[in-house]
Amino acid sequence: MRADRLLSLLLTLQAEGKVKAKELARRLEVSPRTIYRDLDALTAAGVPVYAEPGPTGGVALMDGYQTRLTGMSSAELQTLFFGKPTALLQDLGLSGVADAALLKLQTSLPASRQGASRARQHLYIDTTGWAKSREAVPLLPLLYEAVWQERRVTLRYARSDKTVTRFVDPLGLVARGSTWYLIAAVEGELRTYRVSRVEGLELTDAPCRRPDGFDLAAYWEASKAAFREALPRYPVTVRARPDVLERIGVSGRYARVVAEAQTADAGGWVRLKLLFEVDWEACEYLLSFGPAVEVLEPPQLRRQIAQRSAETVRLYTGEHELLGG
Repeated sequence: MRADRLLSLLLTLQAEGKVKAKELARRLEVSPRTIYRDLDALTAAGVPVYAEPGPTGGVALMDGYQTRLTGMSSAELQTLFFGKPTALLQDLGLSGVADAALLKLQTSLPASRQGASRARQHLYIDTTGWAKSREAVPLLPLLYEAVWQERRVTLRYARSDKTVTRFVDPLGLVARGSTWYLIAAVEGELRTYRVSRVEGLELTDAPCRRPDGFDLAAYWEASKAAFREALPRYPVTVRARPDVLERIGVSGRYARVVAEAQTADAGGWVRLKLLFEVDWEACEYLLSFGPAVEVLEPPQLRRQIAQRSAETVRLYTGEHELLGG
């Protein structure tokens, strides 16, 4: 709608100052001619906007002009930093309120900018993801309320061996892929809880105690690095056909090339040393290359791939015979 576009145009100019007409057209997905018509409409409505020609020119508002259409609701402010991942907003019960948040924040009062900074310290979206599966997180909206209001909670949590009850300071939430985690302090010690395992939650009136200098994103990234270092390592030696060399270690999430032969053999094949986290990941990944990659070591992985390949041949050969081929 044109009214929405005019408002977006006005807020963009107020937030960024001088902007090229072509850039405005690209952002609003219209032609430069449409942008100039919109500028005429804003001028007719009393908005002091002008276009300056030349290499350093652009479209801008007269100095000192400030629109008053920039108030942000609390929900808009909180959703600004999610990058609009719809499923995550639905988990939090905040879907449908993020459309105009970015421009509103950029043009709002300093108090809103302070609120934006506070939001970054309570919610972190890690887009790399562990896996694609979805988990039930019915208590997430209530937990998010506790995090945002900085209130201590009584948490009932299902560990692998038993269910425990903890009195915790909820410091922030992290979404990794589609999985939610709570970062909390228990008697000053930082802990990570998987939200899908939270079986009970009760907000208290006690304020949350945040450790001095705590940074949610920095803590999560450091924890993730430490987790990776603690993972088991599974080294594999293969020989690969030259036409698949560029894909090895790139197309898979788990493979990493740690050594490569300087020269190819007589057939052009290259010997590589790869590093995986566990054996089944190595098996599934290397099977995807078919006869273009041969496992040399370890022997058990070589036997496992040979067995899986034979089972696949039997499956398709049996199907072929059944159909009378």
